[in-house]
Amino acid sequence: MAINTDIVSIRQGASAFDETNVLNETGHKNMLHLIHLRWLAVGGQIATILVATWGLNIQLPLFQMLSVMVCLIAFNIGSHLRWHEERVVSNRELFLAMLVDIASLTAQLYFTGGINNPFVFLFLLQVILSAVLLRSESTWLVVGITTLCLAFLSVFNHPLVLPLNSTYKLADLYASGLVICFVLNAALLVIFITRIGRNLRAGDATLAALRQRAAEEEHIVRMGLLASGAAHELGTPLATMSVVLSDWKRMPQFANNADMLEEIEEVESQLIRCKSIVSGILLSAGETRGESSAKTTLHDFFEDLVQEWESSRPAQHFEFNNQVEEEFTVAFDSTVKQMVFNVLDNALEVSPNWLRFDVSKNQEHLFLTVTDQGPGFRADILEQVGTPYNSSKGRPGGGLGLFLVMNVARTLGGSVQARNCSEGGAEVRIVLPLSSLVVQDGNLENQAR
Repeated sequence: MAINTDIVSIRQGASAFDETNVLNETGHKNMLHLIHLRWLAVGGQIATILVATWGLNIQLPLFQMLSVMVCLIAFNIGSHLRWHEERVVSNRELFLAMLVDIASLTAQLYFTGGINNPFVFLFLLQVILSAVLLRSESTWLVVGITTLCLAFLSVFNHPLVLPLNSTYKLADLYASGLVICFVLNAALLVIFITRIGRNLRAGDATLAALRQRAAEEEHIVRMGLLASGAAHELGTPLATMSVVLSDWKRMPQFANNADMLEEIEEVESQLIRCKSIVSGILLSAGETRGESSAKTTLHDFFEDLVQEWESSRPAQHFEFNNQVEEEFTVAFDSTVKQMVFNVLDNALEVSPNWLRFDVSKNQEHLFLTVTDQGPGFRADILEQVGTPYNSSKGRPGGGLGLFLVMNVARTLGGSVQARNCSEGGAEVRIVLPLSSLVVQDGNLENQAR
């Protein structure tokens, strides 16, 4: 029970770490959106200054406004350089970035009429973005800060002065600016809220997948502990049965009876197979030695694997095709053999007359493909292949085979693909990265790590 608790705690810790990484990645994408929005703000400020100065002949404090804009551009360049390399963005860093935007907007409004400037409603954009991007406490801080900025601008500001010969009235300019501000707010909200919402939905989907994976891995741990315990318990009765069978073979009444001796040998061979299965369970759990990886060659491993499987299964027509021409040293975990056995056993169950096992590779991956001539996967089974108890066999505990195969492959950095063949039957392909299998310079210890 203590071991079980420790393992589950480790799994939960790893899951929490993965969830934190997903949240940070979502925050990074949102920070990039803020940087893009800031560039649009700079472009909008330049356009507004040009229209007000050249089109309306309004005298603006250009030096002060351009100084604010230069500071904003410098901050945005620095942000781009930092967040291009740094992937972890916290809520605090998003909050500080939004404070810079609020300060920049407040400064520009201070020099252009304060609260009488229709673009003061751009503060609403900051509040809405903070509600989407930040935690609730940070959002309320933004609400408080923008309110203080509005109060400040209502008292302290540089009023806009229209030229005496201007054909525009201040009320008309305010109404036009209000319309432009509304269009800007609406367009920016649609564009960026859509993007941010897409980021948040993608992050939620990734978190859901990680939590599902953590639940599946915890399920595997519990099954592994149960299987390991059962293997230990079975060791003693199997050894006793082996001793009894050896004694029977030496007894005259059995030794002189050819039929009985043949049956005893058959039972003994099945007993040896049971002991091999139990040893494989313990070996996969790492309980019989420190490391469960074995150094061998690719061709030898699969030749031995096929020979062992074919000698103990009633396959009528089994084809093995090794398409890997070059030979190299690999470190295969014992679970790889069990994983392939599992897929072959499933294929043999639905297609006892014919099945094929292909081994191939490209520059980066090793492909283990099992093809059968069975009825294929049902559509609903194929959509959720690799999930526990997802089986069409209808028996208790069914559907764990591909579930275990999927998780072993994922542990090795690979994946499992399943599909129905156009000519009938099904194909299951295990994809494993060569980098996690091939031994470089004979260094098995480092490779196993």
